[in-house]
Amino acid sequence: MAKKINDIKAELQAATFEMLPFFMEEYKEDKRAGVKALVHKAEQEIAKRKAELERLQVMRAYEREYDMYEYICGMDEAGRGPLAGPVAAGAVILPKDAEILYLNDSKKLSASRRDELYDEIKEKAIAVGVGIVSPQRIDEINILQATYEAMRIAIKNLGITPDILLNDAVTIPEMEMKQIPIIKGDAKSVSIAAASIIAKVTRDRIMLDYDKVYPEYGFAGHKGYGSASHIQAIRTYGASPIHRKTFIKNFID
Repeated sequence: MAKKINDIKAELQAATFEMLPFFMEEYKEDKRAGVKALVHKAEQEIAKRKAELERLQVMRAYEREYDMYEYICGMDEAGRGPLAGPVAAGAVILPKDAEILYLNDSKKLSASRRDELYDEIKEKAIAVGVGIVSPQRIDEINILQATYEAMRIAIKNLGITPDILLNDAVTIPEMEMKQIPIIKGDAKSVSIAAASIIAKVTRDRIMLDYDKVYPEYGFAGHKGYGSASHIQAIRTYGASPIHRKTFIKNFID
């Protein structure tokens, strides 16, 4: 007696990626339209995984180019543009054989995908470092210098000295190791993409905590960026302790 389609569907849902070819082989001769649809779905999953692995191979171009270095560190920041909150930097050293699907520029990912990748990066990375620089420090030394400072802190917090830095577009002052600035590097290098996700998720979580302290500003939604509702809140309530005074001069008296 043939298996019920719902049972076959449950098999597919429980199957790991490695099991999909066996699933397709087992049911390829089944003539029922529902089973054919399930086999086609498995085929699509295999094609999707193949395309993703090919995309990641392209994103490993810089890692392959500098493969002679043992510890290749990706660097990126989050929060240069907001009106409030800190700037955060991420530094990530991945194993050379690391396979983390869907790594990409953090801005191109959903919040839920970023959270999933954050956990996977933390689990698989050789080292992860984070640097946080406060709004007060940003006002004191300007956002560019504060970003560099956050990056230097992130590198220090790795606990390992990198042999080379792959940076998203910048060259960090006061660093002795070789640096490769890559324009739009978070979409071109798996190491920088990983650092981008670490920085973005770290900063977003900080802003969610600040939203509980200063709920009138709506930090949970805009994360400190200059949305219309945020600017209106500044005009209504004035500056909070986490606003960057040098960024909001046009919005307060």
